[in-house]
Amino acid sequence: MSTPITVVDAFADRPFSGNPAAVCVLNRAADEAWMKLVAREMNLSETAFLYPLDGSHRYGLRWLTPSVEVDLCGHATLAAAHVLWEGGHVPRETSIRFETRSGELSAVFHRGEIELDFPELPVAETQIPEGLASALGAEVVKASTTGMDLLVELEDESTVRAVAPVMAVLERLPYRGVIVTSASTGTAPYDFVSRFFAPQSGVPEDPVTGSAHCALAPYWGDRLGRSAMLGYQASARGGSVRVLRDRGRVKLGGRAITVLRGEIHDGVA
Repeated sequence: MSTPITVVDAFADRPFSGNPAAVCVLNRAADEAWMKLVAREMNLSETAFLYPLDGSHRYGLRWLTPSVEVDLCGHATLAAAHVLWEGGHVPRETSIRFETRSGELSAVFHRGEIELDFPELPVAETQIPEGLASALGAEVVKASTTGMDLLVELEDESTVRAVAPVMAVLERLPYRGVIVTSASTGTAPYDFVSRFFAPQSGVPEDPVTGSAHCALAPYWGDRLGRSAMLGYQASARGGSVRVLRDRGRVKLGGRAITVLRGEIHDGVA
């Protein structure tokens, strides 16, 4: 047997940018051990596994890194919606609902972009962890937590871009990952910039992290007094994420491009 698999660059407007995710569209829920092996084989920050549920255009969705399953992932959800529409599984004018470990999420195709409906992640200021500034090689303006990630504000955009953290220190922090961010000071038309490090999850640096923007949206929205913003994740690949705060939810907007289609042998589809 073989299982189709697609690699998609998410939050990208050209190939080999944004954040790559592998997507498997299955006929039924897969064996967990098999999914872990596939995610490890793909060795991307996330592999998404989809299977249809009862109800129109409803899918179960799970996200795995090469080492762990995660509770929330934006770029692999964007990639999954792209594959379902592009592959003809769902008409492009129809919304898609995903049942996940973070509840129901949805995707629509809107004005040339995929728009995801995700939960907003409130942030609360917290004590700066001992040794964090040294590990980042930068002065920390403020540290906040979402309960899932540590959000760290740095002095300016150039500092965010230059950060080269000591991963062994970040790995010991009790969080899924570390978001570093600042207001945008030189990259129009962006409102803020960020990077995301998750050695705890087997991903030293994630190129573009949709779920991090569920926290960045309220953090910068409160600071800037805006509900609609554009963020830039300043990794080596880079990518932009459009955010819109909406009554406790965040709409995440971006584009996606298919870069590879193949088959996994000994699959389960």
